[in-house]
Amino acid sequence: MSHEVQHSKSGGGLFSSKWFWFSLGLFLFVVVGFLLPVPESLVQVLRENGIAQKMIDWGIAENVDEAADKTMIVLGIIPMAIVFFATEAIPIGLTGIIMPVIAYFFELLPKDMIGKTFAGDAPLFLLGVLAMGVVVVDVGFHKRLATWLLGWTKGFYVPIFVLCISMASIGSFISAHAMCAFMTPVMMAVYFGSVYANSPPGKIQHDPALAKFLLFALCFSLNVGGVGSPAAGGRNIIMMGFFSDYNVPMDFLTWMKYGFPMVPVMGLIVAIYMITLFSRKLKVKDLSSGLKSINEETNKMGRMGYSEYVIAGMLLLILALWIFGGHSMGLGGPALLALVIPVFFNVTNWKKILGGISWDAWFMYCGALTLGALLKETGAALWLAQRVMEILAYAGISQGFGLWVGLSAFSGVMTNFMSDAGTTALLGPIVIPMGIMSGHFAEPWASGLAVAWATSFAHFLIVGTPNNAIVYGLGTYPDTGEKAIHPMDFLKYGFLLWVISLIVVWVLGFVLMFNVVGFPEGIQETAKQVLQN
Repeated sequence: MSHEVQHSKSGGGLFSSKWFWFSLGLFLFVVVGFLLPVPESLVQVLRENGIAQKMIDWGIAENVDEAADKTMIVLGIIPMAIVFFATEAIPIGLTGIIMPVIAYFFELLPKDMIGKTFAGDAPLFLLGVLAMGVVVVDVGFHKRLATWLLGWTKGFYVPIFVLCISMASIGSFISAHAMCAFMTPVMMAVYFGSVYANSPPGKIQHDPALAKFLLFALCFSLNVGGVGSPAAGGRNIIMMGFFSDYNVPMDFLTWMKYGFPMVPVMGLIVAIYMITLFSRKLKVKDLSSGLKSINEETNKMGRMGYSEYVIAGMLLLILALWIFGGHSMGLGGPALLALVIPVFFNVTNWKKILGGISWDAWFMYCGALTLGALLKETGAALWLAQRVMEILAYAGISQGFGLWVGLSAFSGVMTNFMSDAGTTALLGPIVIPMGIMSGHFAEPWASGLAVAWATSFAHFLIVGTPNNAIVYGLGTYPDTGEKAIHPMDFLKYGFLLWVISLIVVWVLGFVLMFNVVGFPEGIQETAKQVLQN
């Protein structure tokens, strides 16, 4: 049987050359990191917030000026990383490795701290999730999942709307990253069954647009579900902790009153957006064959056997540990069971797991964590945040709706470069006092929710969230093993949705839900007393 994969290719010329993009990224790094003068405001931030003294104590700088020079190097990494991650001028995993390499050679952080960014809870979590996807496919359990979730649907529109709304809703309560690992192989199985049914005998005519359509519909739906409840992610828990610090705690149900009504609407919008964006590009516009073939294959599998029961039990155990295991266990510990249990119970081969893991995606994500640590620890992120806050005040949007729009927009940008929890942890201590001092009766809840909600929308850079890394790593054509998504596709298809997602929050969240649910009396006065004391 022959195979034909038609990939979209850019035309020739300078901008199609990886050497051009590599040179551009390196040029931006040198200009920003070494040639531009150090802003006095940056030196002031490092001095007043104790960041320069911290770097001196670490032994990576001798004085404030040298600390500022190190921070400028970190700022120079940002445009270079954007160019490299978006264009894949060099392999995307290698781009991830460059982050700690720069940190080591320019002594931007203590050596043990740099190493921890590659060996912390988050990298181990992603490693386990990628392994989870491998073993789920290896035993065929993804086909059974597809039958349970989508097997009753037919045609094109119904499966997509069911997928987007259900994934957004589910992603509000359990790990969206886990659902992404479970469902990415399902999407590719549905894809392959659909194109196979529409190909001539003995020849597979691929439809790359359909593969991208299904993968991004899944990924974006899970992303937007993050606004729904505190259980959707660490960023929401972190923000609730900040509320408690100012003696205005918010409970689980209250958060849901503000956030969850937006979730099915946003899932619906993702479906409409994807259909509108891809409808003219698709060659195959009927998923019935793919869903039917999966149902037939599931029926041929008969009742669940030993291997499937082991994998199902493993998935339930990992989910339970994520939900009830507490902070001491983290996410990485339970996720690593995906490498241990299948081998221990003789379900799959250890070498098969290692061979199936997308190490490119793993190294890429670890590099993003290193960049996030560099931004935070060297004061680069704090300086950028304060500059944005000054712009908001100058523009006259330092209170109420204007402030919430500005905060959410900036948080949404930041979360595409840092982890969502890292963005919330960084901005929370800055924006909550700003909200309190604005005097608005909805503060600090309104500003806090604005920041936390926006960090769910890491749509346009592959490094923004593990969901993006997972669909990139596991989204491969079943027959050829080639990746169905290019890193630039996230920017190409995700940026406009990022804007739309923010607008939905501004309208449904800030205008509608804030007014419908309301705010408890006196929270601003209570929080202000804590701030002043």
